[in-house]
Amino acid sequence: MPDPEAANVPRWALRGPFRSVALAAALAIGAGGFAACGPAGGNDRWVTTENTNVDINWDAVKEAYLAAEGPEDLERRVNEIYEGDEIISVSVRDQDEKTQVVTGFFDKNTDGQVGEDEKIFSIQRDVVSPESAQVQMQGYGHYSYYHSPVWDIATGMMLGSMMSRAFMPSYRPLYAQPYTTSPARVSAISTQRSSYRAANPQRFAKRSSSGRSYGSKGGGFGGRSSTPTRRSGGGRFGLGDRGKRQRVRLSA
Repeated sequence: MPDPEAANVPRWALRGPFRSVALAAALAIGAGGFAACGPAGGNDRWVTTENTNVDINWDAVKEAYLAAEGPEDLERRVNEIYEGDEIISVSVRDQDEKTQVVTGFFDKNTDGQVGEDEKIFSIQRDVVSPESAQVQMQGYGHYSYYHSPVWDIATGMMLGSMMSRAFMPSYRPLYAQPYTTSPARVSAISTQRSSYRAANPQRFAKRSSSGRSYGSKGGGFGGRSSTPTRRSGGGRFGLGDRGKRQRVRLSA
């Protein structure tokens, strides 16, 4: 039972008709104190599992976007690439008939919305003619140093329907109202990814002894084998690499 003196209950209040009221107050204060010192409620797993030092292969993410049949297929592909514990949520937004922006993010507060501090990467696609488009990617947070070259995409390449439909004469934007991974889908994505990892153990590097990062891969998203160049200035998407072009060819 809480000590009335510890709850700052005066001695005169413990005598006569005030005793029961004073003891009730002491109990209430003590209970509140114990609750405040107890373990936090809820299941905020992000506090203990978030590790934005995990490598992701930039080229693989780009190819996942070019090959995706739709947002849900992109979710699957990106999470098969990512080697960390978190699930990467995806937002797909058509700004107009020419420009689409895809954002990968950790939905830390499970609200199904992209928070600025939750972003991992974004991909911007711009249709520049009836037969070609340009794609560029940049990282955020721990990966903010990365600004990709501009990739030129042309009709006739092997593209998923998410990209290829943009070249159709009758094309109308499907995601003027953005698609965003719903919190309800996260469990299903996690289950699918676990099955994929179990079936492909050779594709995943081991954790380091610190447990804070994974083995790097060539051309990796944040990988040690790459040599990132930090750029500053410019608010435009990919401004640091303006003028650079890279032709893209996808294998079957």
